[in-house]
Amino acid sequence: MNTEMLVTGGLVILSIGLVIYSLAPRKKDDRNVVKRRLAGRGVKEDPNRLRAEARQRATDELVKKAAPMLSKLIMPTSPEETNTLRMKLQTAGFRQPQAQTIFLGSKTICAVMGLVLGVIGGMSAKLDMTSLFGAVAFSGGAGFMLPNLWLSLAVSTRQEKLRNGLPDVLDLLVVSVESGLALDGAIKRVGDEMSAVHPDLSEELRIATMEAQMGIPRGEALDNMARRTALDEIRSLISVILQAEKFGTSIARALRNQADALRTKRSQAAEERAQKTAVKLMIPLVLFIFPAMGVVLGGPAMLKMIEALKNNPTLN
Repeated sequence: MNTEMLVTGGLVILSIGLVIYSLAPRKKDDRNVVKRRLAGRGVKEDPNRLRAEARQRATDELVKKAAPMLSKLIMPTSPEETNTLRMKLQTAGFRQPQAQTIFLGSKTICAVMGLVLGVIGGMSAKLDMTSLFGAVAFSGGAGFMLPNLWLSLAVSTRQEKLRNGLPDVLDLLVVSVESGLALDGAIKRVGDEMSAVHPDLSEELRIATMEAQMGIPRGEALDNMARRTALDEIRSLISVILQAEKFGTSIARALRNQADALRTKRSQAAEERAQKTAVKLMIPLVLFIFPAMGVVLGGPAMLKMIEALKNNPTLN
């Protein structure tokens, strides 16, 4: 069985290597390319940097060639599924043109790796054919769903960052609007100033500013930001801004009220988490602390009781 496992693993590794070699771009020696570039330019440049750039370009070409081939097997069958996946990747912060293709290719790779690990683990455990098939199917399905789990975690993490930074951004927006800046200028200024503190929210604001500068109406640009972030807080904020503009009320006052409401909501969420802590502490208390305390407190008494029972002549 060990020999069969080694042979199977070797064949799998050889197959993966042949696939990667067939997809790899054919290129000449990097050193010759670097020498020709230096000779043609007549300028002293760092050969190590140029070789690193050449390797990076080769890696990008390999990804561009391999990812579409791997993603064809699980490509979404409808435009709705494609749009949903694209919006979810944008919510997680991945807006590159090839992000969807790379994600689908990673699902294929993880599924294949899960199948290989299931075969190797089942053969090493000496399972029968039925159990081996079940283990392989489970590991392949788990590998196929692993990128979805990672994407969901990435989306929730980024949304939490956006939610935590929104009150601070609103405070700065209020200050900017009250100081005399227009709303577009205030959004642009806040997006530039908050890049070091809240980079994710700053990126969303700058994208909305660029869309407005390209000719898209401000309301539509803000709606696009709400759609990208998929946060109820940002949707309500944009709704308040649009209503304030529509009815001619003070935008600064509306932003201030929204900031106070978000800050109150954030403090209430923190209090809720603090109240849940006492309930969550019961699990480690019951499983780990209480048994240890029972052993420490009742152990000596139990030992003395056992010793007294052994020395009792009536029981012997």
